[in-house]
Amino acid sequence: MTLPLPVVARIGAYALKKHISGAKYPMVLMLEPLLRCNLACPGCGKIDYPDPILNRRLSYQQCMDAIDECGAPAVSIAGGEPLLHKEMPKIVKGYIAKKKFVILCTNALLMKKKIDDYAPSQFFTWSIHLDGDRQMHDHAVDQTGTYDVAIEAIELAKAKGFRVQVNCTVFDGADPDRLAGFFDEMEKRGVEITLSPGYAYERAADKEHFLTRDRTKTFFREVFKKGNGAKKWKFTNSPLFLDFLAGNQTYECTPWSMPLRTVFGWQKPCYLVGEGYVDSFKELMEDTEWDDYGVGKYEKCSNCMVHCGFEGTAATDAIRHPLKMFNVNRRGVRTEGPMAPDIDISHARRAEDVHEVQVEKELAKIVADGGGGKRVQQVA
Repeated sequence: MTLPLPVVARIGAYALKKHISGAKYPMVLMLEPLLRCNLACPGCGKIDYPDPILNRRLSYQQCMDAIDECGAPAVSIAGGEPLLHKEMPKIVKGYIAKKKFVILCTNALLMKKKIDDYAPSQFFTWSIHLDGDRQMHDHAVDQTGTYDVAIEAIELAKAKGFRVQVNCTVFDGADPDRLAGFFDEMEKRGVEITLSPGYAYERAADKEHFLTRDRTKTFFREVFKKGNGAKKWKFTNSPLFLDFLAGNQTYECTPWSMPLRTVFGWQKPCYLVGEGYVDSFKELMEDTEWDDYGVGKYEKCSNCMVHCGFEGTAATDAIRHPLKMFNVNRRGVRTEGPMAPDIDISHARRAEDVHEVQVEKELAKIVADGGGGKRVQQVA
């Protein structure tokens, strides 16, 4: 990842200090300041909440409090579509003033209209949702023309001096040749890629087109083989995470490395699995039974290889074994030979469907608070 040196130094110093302390620590705050979106992607579980929930917004102060609570050196702002939030420019400026690295995730439909509300900074990058080439992406978001809008937004942002990356989620049925061709196109445009396999989390509307762990590994070996062990392209992901996707590392997830603050509160236990919410980061860290979750422990986690759970593990492994990371980075991801042993999932505890209960609780809070909410403000 080619971040500016001052940003790399701040994040690296933070991670090393926390690692030496031996405490659990977050690397990236995942922030969802709203859940409403201007797309209706089949793989998304946010858009079918009731309107009283979709109308809620985290305030500027709540967003600042979240980063102060957890102390992470970076924040990834998603949703929903964050550019629908009227306070978003102020929120981004507030984080940059704190010298936090800000990744603003967007489907780009509003970027042309909103881009002048933001200024280039070494602590800021646009992350544009782009799930492959034109046909792949427009199919994934279920709307024709979105790929072309995203490409136009990339060129506009780069012309204005912004850092730009794309966020690419890969679903089952993707073609390795086409995905490699998309990576080639992003390389020509000078755009980095954040890569992750799709995961059939509880709230996803379409659970049939997500990758299993075995399929993930064989698929990414095929893709990386076409790119000289992935060395041909620039990824924001760490080399060891890419090596993990290709089946060369046996990793357990680190769910607290990317905690989620959403309009409901701090989500337990992680960004993708919702098993309840608490009011503070301290409660999240102290009250979550972390050993109850993860691949091999909980059925919902069985097929997960998503970056928000395993990138933190790869980062820790790099701190412990820098030579291993250096070798993967130099030689590329291995795409032949035996894979590392996987975690046994046969004894994982059964999944519990708690979503409906959580929604009912949140709606009850909205009614009790007269619609505005004490923890979450209504911001149009």
